[in-house]
Amino acid sequence: MNVSPLALPDAPLLHSLYCAAPGYFELLGNAVPTLQEVQQDVQIALMDPRRRLELLRDDAGDLIGSLDYKLNFPEAGDVTLNLLLIRQDRQSQGLGEQAARTLERRLPAGTQRILAGVLGENPRGARFWERLGYVFTMDARPVMTWYAKSLTPSQPALTPEPVSEKAARLAS
Repeated sequence: MNVSPLALPDAPLLHSLYCAAPGYFELLGNAVPTLQEVQQDVQIALMDPRRRLELLRDDAGDLIGSLDYKLNFPEAGDVTLNLLLIRQDRQSQGLGEQAARTLERRLPAGTQRILAGVLGENPRGARFWERLGYVFTMDARPVMTWYAKSLTPSQPALTPEPVSEKAARLAS
């Protein structure tokens, strides 16, 4: 999978991707955004230095999806994934998982957690994130549910070592 940053002149490509994924917008009860709306959204997103918009292409160079995420949000060390979108005709081919795994490997040092929002009533989206090791974190329905994945290795539980009688006497 090839990932490239999205720039304002790429807004028509993003719009074409949105048009190729109408089911996503239907799920939200929205119409596919117009090109002008996409251009405005991209322009606003690019003004935020923490925000990343990226286009995803397959090995043949065909546009297959996009990523929209924000670094150090809501807390330092967090990455919030606003949208991982794969064109409708390319879904269920493992591309979403590949995109998520690729993103996890590319995150800056110090990233501790990724948050992924699932909009609306979307059990398929929830199952997707759960399969990737994300855990249900917060219910903000009817708008959204949040899933999180820790990227820091969990600390092993420490078992207290037995204290010798002599050490116990010295401590008291």
